[in-house]
Amino acid sequence: MTTSIYLDNNATTRPLEAVNEIMQSTMSQQWGNPSSIHRIGQEARQLVDLAREQVAKLINANPSEITFTSGGTEAANLALHSACQERPDRKLIITSQIEHAAVAEMADALCDRGIEVIRINNDEHGVMSMQELETLLQDRANEIAVVSLMWCNNETGVIEPIEKASLLCKKYDVLLHSDGTQWVAKMPVDVRDVQIDFLSFASHKFHGPKGIGAIYTKEGIVISPLVLGGPQERRRRGGTENVPAIAGFGVASEAALSWLNKANVDLMIKLRDDFEMQLKETIPQIKINSSGAPRAWTTSSVAFPEIKGELLLLMLSERGVYASSGSACSSGAFKESAVIAALGDQDGEWGTVRFSFARTTTHEELSQAVQIISEATQKALEVMASTA
Repeated sequence: MTTSIYLDNNATTRPLEAVNEIMQSTMSQQWGNPSSIHRIGQEARQLVDLAREQVAKLINANPSEITFTSGGTEAANLALHSACQERPDRKLIITSQIEHAAVAEMADALCDRGIEVIRINNDEHGVMSMQELETLLQDRANEIAVVSLMWCNNETGVIEPIEKASLLCKKYDVLLHSDGTQWVAKMPVDVRDVQIDFLSFASHKFHGPKGIGAIYTKEGIVISPLVLGGPQERRRRGGTENVPAIAGFGVASEAALSWLNKANVDLMIKLRDDFEMQLKETIPQIKINSSGAPRAWTTSSVAFPEIKGELLLLMLSERGVYASSGSACSSGAFKESAVIAALGDQDGEWGTVRFSFARTTTHEELSQAVQIISEATQKALEVMASTA
């Protein structure tokens, strides 16, 4: 049997069979337009309403605080856009050096509209500086439209101090958005406990369908739509709802909430730690990026000495192990990762590979992967030596 070990779950996860089933059923049976008032339309509307409840429950929100979007990118864009519209007299966005392009590029686009962007620094492990954030809040709170900081880094798995950021933003009356794409459904989230104003996330990161995301908006904050052309989503996003994907999102959310408990999370942490330990025993020269910081169980970012990351990825793919060099939105270009660069310069030539896990990943898969990675590393070194 051909080896197939999928370790690129931060890019996307395999949909649950229950997700596939509800989407197929919806396509064939609840195919109506949920804005129609007749029975066929209202059958579709009931599915949308149910999914909104399921997604809201995942993060302990009210259903009215959930708006469906085309994905996590649109949701993040919508958060920054709405925050700037909410307080139009404030012309400053605070974000970080290590955000996903969904936030980073939207912030850059807002610069063209007269918005100033300041990106706070991080330490050598990738943890954002809360001291720098507090100084900015102290000095310029009345200018800040929104602070936007990711909850969990998509390339390193570093858990950012969102709880501290939320307390600081609340203290200085500044809106806070968090990109929760790599955190929601991987770890428990309670938006009543961690008081944020916007939270963006996407279904396909936790075994739901692609092309569907959501933004949580704290009650009382107005969403200014980016997509115009209809009254859908309570006039927050125009366009006919993608009912099959929304239904799949709901099922994935319900399954994730059922899975989320301390025992399961602890098991996944141990799986990641065992994988890294075996890998270091087999290839002692490697470095685990951000190993000195709190990290989610989802991610191992590994730096290999004297190897180009793209070459190693190809070697692994040929052997049935599927990983990536970082963000799936840019990894095809094999450009230097801004996140890895922000961790500081590494001596010599290093290639970084991101191995990312799902709750379906097994110990047996990871043990087999370690052996394949070792073989591929040796082969890549030989290729590098022959072309030097």
